[in-house]
Amino acid sequence: MKIWLVGFLVLLVPSIEGQENRLSSAPGTVVRWVAAGTESCEAEGRSWVPHDETCYFPVDLQRTKAIRLSRVRDGQREAAVVEIEGYPYPVQHVTVERSYVDLSPEDIERSRAESRRIGALWSLNSARRFDLPLGPPLRSAPEARNFGSRRVFNGQPRNPHSGADFSAGVGTEVVATADGVVVLAEDHFFGGKSVFLDHGDGLISMYMHLSEIAVAREAVVVRGQVIGRVGATGRVSGPHLHFGFRWRGARIDPEVLLAQ
Repeated sequence: MKIWLVGFLVLLVPSIEGQENRLSSAPGTVVRWVAAGTESCEAEGRSWVPHDETCYFPVDLQRTKAIRLSRVRDGQREAAVVEIEGYPYPVQHVTVERSYVDLSPEDIERSRAESRRIGALWSLNSARRFDLPLGPPLRSAPEARNFGSRRVFNGQPRNPHSGADFSAGVGTEVVATADGVVVLAEDHFFGGKSVFLDHGDGLISMYMHLSEIAVAREAVVVRGQVIGRVGATGRVSGPHLHFGFRWRGARIDPEVLLAQ
């Protein structure tokens, strides 16, 4: 089978008849399966409508086991298997205030409650409001950094970095990557002032460490609308924007969906 790499997307194309569709993908990427006549996409017991006859299968940042994919095309079911490669991202050492590493009982309870509210967003499945590629979260966006890095805070290992960092000065306008609905807009212990947008089809974008939130929960926003300003709130070593995606629950590199 042929495998094409398109930006950070893995493009799966039809194999020779009688051969099994198989490929490998790094965690944190997206498999794109394209064919005329595609009617539906399926993976792990879940199905959805294709985007312009294209199936997109997000691969979670910490996925290790193979994914079995299928689609219906011209009334016929076709299948593929995606093997997951080794973890390709580096280790990043960060120094922050001690209180963000050695948490008090009150801060532990607060962070757990916030995690529950955020985690409830990953199962949302409203109608799709976006087209690909998406727009950058800053009007003059610098190169994104640190997606997937294994984080070590003050010498203590923590979860890998599930978003991308954009360097920008405090007060820089942050804009919506696509049309959507504000599903969370509040101050978090780790993320600081944060905004979460639901773009439909299970896609959630998040913007963290803001100095200011410019939208309220349940507000409808459009691509390019100002939703906040860059800051240094929460667990940070300096001012920047943390920008991330969850697509059908999977943590993926934002550059995947921003690329042409």
